[in-house]
Amino acid sequence: MAITKEILDELLKDYQKPEDLLGQSGLLQQLSKALIERVLEGELTQQLGYEKYAAEGKNSGNSRNGKSSKTLKGKQGVIPIAVPRDRNGEFEPQFVKKHQTRFDGFDDKIISLYARGMTTGEIQGHLQDIYGVEVSPELISTVTAAVLEEVRAWQARPLEKLYVILYLDALVVKVKQDGRIANRSIYLAVGVNLQGHKEVLGFWAAGQEGAKFWLSVVTELKNRGVEDILIACVDGLKGFPEAIESVFPQAQVQLCIVHLLRNSLSYVSWKDRKAVAAALKAVYTAATAEVAERSLTEFEQQWGSRYPMIGRSWRNHWTRVIPFFQFPAEIRRVIYTTNAIESLNYSLRKIIKNRSLFPNDEAVFKLLYLALKNIERKWTMPIKDWQQALHQFAIVFEGRVPLP
Repeated sequence: MAITKEILDELLKDYQKPEDLLGQSGLLQQLSKALIERVLEGELTQQLGYEKYAAEGKNSGNSRNGKSSKTLKGKQGVIPIAVPRDRNGEFEPQFVKKHQTRFDGFDDKIISLYARGMTTGEIQGHLQDIYGVEVSPELISTVTAAVLEEVRAWQARPLEKLYVILYLDALVVKVKQDGRIANRSIYLAVGVNLQGHKEVLGFWAAGQEGAKFWLSVVTELKNRGVEDILIACVDGLKGFPEAIESVFPQAQVQLCIVHLLRNSLSYVSWKDRKAVAAALKAVYTAATAEVAERSLTEFEQQWGSRYPMIGRSWRNHWTRVIPFFQFPAEIRRVIYTTNAIESLNYSLRKIIKNRSLFPNDEAVFKLLYLALKNIERKWTMPIKDWQQALHQFAIVFEGRVPLP
């Protein structure tokens, strides 16, 4: 609907400075207030079935009964409005519902700021600075708590029948539990589907790792529709290889090279990191398992006296490392790629670093879910050279990979 020049001229006839238009009591605020109140009056008229002061209202069984005051918080600031009432108390406005105190996407703004890792105090300050609106911590908590239903639905959603690769990774957060502050591991499962796209399948909180916990996670994936996993990349998690093999017996469990390398470099001083990383690269890029083991021996001869834990760690996990060397280069690149988990880890850690303590697991899940929604919007492209790798998967895992 076009607004005529005459209407605009009438509205702006007393305009002298920006505050007259944009200020808290400016034209836009007054116009918003007038429009909202006009819509509410129209809704009441529709429900009663007659216009204000109309003769049809006499002895109709219900009538207008004054107005009540309400304050709306919105992107334009605070708007005080008058809500019409009916004598029987039957009026249920739809444009601004009963008990509604936020307007024009204000809840979405709070959720968006929360999803970007801002603390409650930072959200309060931002809304005050930008919109001139004061909000309480309780309001922020109420708005974001509504997301929990979405989280539960997302965690229970059906999954695809086949995931070519399943990565499992963990974030450690501090959670208040039974009056104590405890480290809580939040595990994320990231699947790569037949189209080469990454997808976070879910996340789970566990105080301790163990076969029983991992069996419940893997069984949940199966119950949500997963029928087959080709390769499961894990980080030496106790009980997980056995759990996944019991539910998906054909899955190839592979120790994640990215995690093994990351853990190895955690022992190394900054001045040695580049040289140690280069020496380890000769191990995981070797053509065969035999060449890889010789490279590991050479690494231990060069660096073993300074960093004995690195060689020992690779040796202890060697049976879960060597399956990597049976695959062609195309599959190795896909398994090794750091993008699938490292970029996700970096983004999530960046968001949760502002939270020194979470009140409970639900608060963790709420923040992670909102953060993941933002992150997954950028996952629009498949893994690099995916089609070439997929044909190699079809050869290696014959009969388990449907090709177009």
